Amino acid sequence: MDLVAAFGDLVLPSACAGCGAERVPLRFGACAECAATLEALVPFPAEPVPPPPGMPPCAAVGAYAGPLRGTLLAYKERGRHRLSRPLGALLAGSVAAAAVCGGGGPGVPILLVPVPSTASAARARHGDHMARLAKYAARRLKEKGWQAEVHQPLRALPRPDSATLDAPGRLAAAESSLTIRLGRMRALRRRLSTRSTLVVVDDIVTTGATLAAVASRLAEANMQVAGAATLAATRLRRAGPARTGEFRHMSRQGSKVPVSVPPMRGDYRASAR
Repeated sequence: MDLVAAFGDLVLPSACAGCGAERVPLRFGACAECAATLEALVPFPAEPVPPPPGMPPCAAVGAYAGPLRGTLLAYKERGRHRLSRPLGALLAGSVAAAAVCGGGGPGVPILLVPVPSTASAARARHGDHMARLAKYAARRLKEKGWQAEVHQPLRALPRPDSATLDAPGRLAAAESSLTIRLGRMRALRRRLSTRSTLVVVDDIVTTGATLAAVASRLAEANMQVAGAATLAATRLRRAGPARTGEFRHMSRQGSKVPVSVPPMRGDYRASAR
């Protein structure tokens, strides 16, 4: 796999996904500096201020800025799908953190529910980007001894531009855009047991409306979401300027989330200069 990745970088040269630097050695799309920054990310509890009603406890691995933002945009909007492997590994760490906060652990099955993409978004991005990331996250968790599987019981319909809506409007729009896929919901219900941990996964948490809406739809089917996991969290502005790490901490044990899955060590390692 490393040989294929290195050969691809030679045949199909591209800029670093994290910082845009060109003509530098890459491995899985990142230069050495961005790789080091991404590998150093550690999951933390993150919640918008104020959180929407029904939003589950959420873990993220970094602020939506710098190399993480650049890599996410390259993956989602520029068709660099090979980034799904290292980003999925990062997401696995966030999932593990959310599961631990929800009372789970390595011996407890995790059921991942990715936030669905609309049909138009999936066509534009050549696939459902979160479903792909969730599968790589589940694969990473299994490699580390966790039990994890992905379910997609919801379908996303087109919804209004959230930029034109207030917080309650965003939540209402998010809820109305999600429909239940009955067959897949029944399959998820069969897999869900009293020992399972149900975790919703998304790429970015901003207002929390989407995560709250997914949790609400699952609750309608009598399924309790234990937590949510994302890659990035935006810094919502309040009275003063936002600062790095300005999120409300939600861990039951305090501000730190224990996690036993190294999120991505080595997956972004740059090739030798």
